[in-house]
Amino acid sequence: MTSGVYFLIDTRAGVRLAREERSLDAADPARSAVEAMIAGPTDPDYTTTWAPGTRVLSVRRSAGVIEVDLSADARRANVGSEAAARMVQQLVYTVTEVLGRGMPVQLLIEGRRAGELWGVLAWDRPVTRGRPVDVRLLVQIDHPGEGAALTSPVSVDGIAAVFEAQLSWQVLTADGAVAQQGTTMTSRGQRFAPYSFTVSLMPGSYVVLVEEDDPSGGAGGTPMSDTRTIIVR
Repeated sequence: MTSGVYFLIDTRAGVRLAREERSLDAADPARSAVEAMIAGPTDPDYTTTWAPGTRVLSVRRSAGVIEVDLSADARRANVGSEAAARMVQQLVYTVTEVLGRGMPVQLLIEGRRAGELWGVLAWDRPVTRGRPVDVRLLVQIDHPGEGAALTSPVSVDGIAAVFEAQLSWQVLTADGAVAQQGTTMTSRGQRFAPYSFTVSLMPGSYVVLVEEDDPSGGAGGTPMSDTRTIIVR
């Protein structure tokens, strides 16, 4: 099966969650998703700050709560309060993408509630997903994946929450020249909703860039965007 695995990205609004679709072990997809989250992203714009030596001991439902039990290495992270809060949501979003988006999540470490973590917060009770507009990257490419090899025409799709439902996109060549550009719409204004577009390209290596519209003319900071490097055969 496939599911979204979440990572961190710096934006004009601070650290946000970005999603990569991953193929998971069908025998234990929730555990597989958390392992992928810890191992890190394929997109070089994303990152994870969970200690790489962290082992997933178990992921299970118990009395209406998802319990994720990690090894003691999970206590090691050199992050401030904002990134730490996003790490919590990173785990919550990743595991609930598999087991149920409305379920609360409790982190255990070696079988016990995590409590104080990373010197900046405590995870001593179950946590639910934060509001997407508060914690997620507002412009997300879901397909194609990073490094995908495709044939033309190329279909791009994702999810976004943007001003007046409008997104701009560009396809850049390996040397940064604009090969194609345009706009597309989501179905619902500033609430997360799907978008898609299709573009015809000659064989070569490209970067697909999708960006939120910026009615402030830069006053609100650098617009949120997402990119994927692709190869067209």
